Amino acid sequence: MGRPSLQILFPVLALSALLLIHPLTVRAQQAEPAPTGVLAMLPGDAVTAHAAEGDIPAYTATAGTLTLRDQNGERLASIFYTAHVAKDGPPGRPVTFAFNGGPGASSAYLHLGLVGPRVAEFPTQADGAGARLRSNPDTWLRFTDLVLIDPVGTGWSRAAKAESAKDFWNVRTDAQVLAKTIALYVAKNQRGAAPKYLLGESYGGFRAAKVARTLQQEQGLVVSGIVMVSPFLDGALHSGTRFALGAALQLPALAAAELDRRGRFTPEALAEAERFAMTEYLITLAGPPPQGEKAETFYRRVAALTGIPVEVVARGRGFVRSNYVKHAQPSAVVSPYDASFAAPDPFPESSDADGGDPILDGFLQALGGLFVTYARDTLGYKTDITFELLNREVSGKWDWGGGRPQANATRDLRELLALNAGFRVLIAHGRSDVVTPYGISRYIIDHLPPIGTPDRVQLETYKGGHMFYLLPEARTAFTARAAAFYRGEP
Repeated sequence: MGRPSLQILFPVLALSALLLIHPLTVRAQQAEPAPTGVLAMLPGDAVTAHAAEGDIPAYTATAGTLTLRDQNGERLASIFYTAHVAKDGPPGRPVTFAFNGGPGASSAYLHLGLVGPRVAEFPTQADGAGARLRSNPDTWLRFTDLVLIDPVGTGWSRAAKAESAKDFWNVRTDAQVLAKTIALYVAKNQRGAAPKYLLGESYGGFRAAKVARTLQQEQGLVVSGIVMVSPFLDGALHSGTRFALGAALQLPALAAAELDRRGRFTPEALAEAERFAMTEYLITLAGPPPQGEKAETFYRRVAALTGIPVEVVARGRGFVRSNYVKHAQPSAVVSPYDASFAAPDPFPESSDADGGDPILDGFLQALGGLFVTYARDTLGYKTDITFELLNREVSGKWDWGGGRPQANATRDLRELLALNAGFRVLIAHGRSDVVTPYGISRYIIDHLPPIGTPDRVQLETYKGGHMFYLLPEARTAFTARAAAFYRGEP
């Protein structure tokens, strides 16, 4: 008989895992076996005190791990987290559990890019070598405590056995692991009465909906709201380069990028691109390819909106996403993470895009080194384990449970809205993000049933791409909007 699956073990772990928390249990009085293997390289929790600085309140930071066990008490994994908790916080101060996506990304992106008390600053947008940390006036610690979590295989979170790591890399177990981790933190730190929020970026938005449902169903914890940054929510709407509706939902992001690149952005110009995308563009792509003068007029309009040469648009019969990275800018490669950002093409002789992404594989890699230095020198957490900023093995081996096109979190959102009268969602996108275009989230919101007031699910867009918060003005504006969301304002 094979090893029981994690899907079976985690729902029955509530008591055994919490034995670590209650000091009066028999097991807690026994000597705790020392971890072995890679987990032995993880130090104990580091707790540091930090003085108030401007609008940032005095706070306590904890960098450490929470242990997951099977029903026999054996270690399954150690989950690395960083918590920032305001000193003398008022009663009812919320706590936000944050994670990134990928799957395979650590929480360092959100931590050092948006919510933490320190923020990465780049001398120029593409200069990772010159990146430094500075005080973050836009930290969310101003209005919520923060617990940033790294799933297994990311950051310093590790499975007890290397061969077991892949058991954590699927939609269902991932949600159970994060829900269990949150439950452990809540119990250990007496935060049961605090309003609880989830913050997830990209796949982390999908993950947040799944975790919220799992928290409610398996851990008895109900979240007050979710903030999603550039979320992936419906695999079907993202799949395929010849899917008319998907192409129509992506086109406004390409148009926004071209408007920003030329310094011509206005809300009215983008609204016109949105109308074209969901009318003439969608109807034309869904039907037989246009011919003659009609085809020439149509392709020229798409080319003008996107900046792609008209002959490339015509060759793709109006489907442009697969051609955008290579052809939107001459002698340059555009990043789908921000289609307004381009870097020199390292392989101009190639007919297709070749090489790494200018943003994800470029200057943002500096976040890994910045976080390791921050954890060691400021938070007092020191380990020789390699910090996994973005582990592509995780995404490559991820089990979507039927395939990525079938992955969908809208059912979870519908049930959360229906079952919890106070539950609310804030979704934020960069307008030139082609990886998770804002048009898809708008389509999903427009097709939710009318459950409660319309402002329960809100959509905001900002200048920039997938990580729009890297732009200081966008980060400041989004933080102000998030603070209002936490206050319950529409």
